[in-house]
Amino acid sequence: MRATPRVDVLGVGISVVDTGSALETIGGWIERREPNYVCVTGVHGVMECQRDAELLGIHNRSGLTVPDGMPMVWAGRRAGADGIGQVRGSDLMLAVLATAAVRGWSSFLYGGAAGVPERLAARLAERFPGIRIAGVHSPPFRPPTPDEDAAIVERIDGSGADLVWVGLSTPKQERWMAAHRSRLTAPVLLGVGAAFDMHAGLLPQAPPWMQRRGLEWSYRVAREPRRLARRYLRNNPAYLARTAIRRPFLVESE
Repeated sequence: MRATPRVDVLGVGISVVDTGSALETIGGWIERREPNYVCVTGVHGVMECQRDAELLGIHNRSGLTVPDGMPMVWAGRRAGADGIGQVRGSDLMLAVLATAAVRGWSSFLYGGAAGVPERLAARLAERFPGIRIAGVHSPPFRPPTPDEDAAIVERIDGSGADLVWVGLSTPKQERWMAAHRSRLTAPVLLGVGAAFDMHAGLLPQAPPWMQRRGLEWSYRVAREPRRLARRYLRNNPAYLARTAIRRPFLVESE
């Protein structure tokens, strides 16, 4: 099957997709039992990749690296990419799960603080009647021991999940997916970060008008200044400066 074109944004290949085409691609992987993982990436992820070659490779080996923030969409349009649109992790999660409830795909929820994946599972069951949640797990904040890691791999595989939702922060979730892709039988792993807290009702989302204008970051900083202000003050100016020098460009698939 022909790979999805990408836009090179400072070396990171951002997939030329919108939510609908991403959903179609993911559905095809599940039907063909084709193993892949999905990175959901904005400015933060791109700038982390500038400082970490391993993380850059993880993004570029993904089945999809979707444009989570509007700056990625603007970069794609600047490069002449048709069909690119914002694919927020929280929106992609709902779109895939709505289809999963109809098609019978099952999901495993991996991530979040203690009690969060259970709360998320309950809210998803209310929102999508018939949805199949194969299991949930909240990992410890410390790195798991080899025995703990082997146990969760066995548990996820034993659940028969088609989709493994990974609700960790960047770059933890990308590293986890890359490290576990070959060890899990589930066709699709998706790193959706804060979507766990959002859909569990623990983290408010920015108003739609802010999302459309690329201002979601400012909403998040206002709500969590101690955790996020340094990240955005470090990354956003550097991103603008670097993309002014190295313009994004379209990479057509072979």
